[in-house]
Amino acid sequence: MNQRLKDLYTHVSVHATADREHEAAIELLLLVMMADHHISTDEVDEIRHISDDSGWETDTFSFDQYIGPASARVRTALADHEVEALLDDIDGRVASTVLRAALFSAARDVAGVDHEVDADEESLLGQIAARFD
Repeated sequence: MNQRLKDLYTHVSVHATADREHEAAIELLLLVMMADHHISTDEVDEIRHISDDSGWETDTFSFDQYIGPASARVRTALADHEVEALLDDIDGRVASTVLRAALFSAARDVAGVDHEVDADEESLLGQIAARFD
């Protein structure tokens, strides 16, 4: 394969890594939702809507099946003050440049769905922008 094509496809998600990336994206969006320690059905619905619109639902990945484990992982990171470590892990799992470019916008949508962005959410959005925007 010529180098130009190889460079173009280096960071494109392939089927084998797509589930890991979608899991990471769900965790990131749940982290934004939980950052203000308030969970609303509107925020969960927004994350589900993003997942549906992005085509993440497949035979091997389901938002409804992954929301439980992802929520537990995010709650643990928040309780243990390990948000930075979780962000590092999420960052390492998302190789697709297309997904990386979309994550900040999606995170901002989740934070703003309740029409209030508090200081904790604003700080987290800054960290996400620095990593993914």
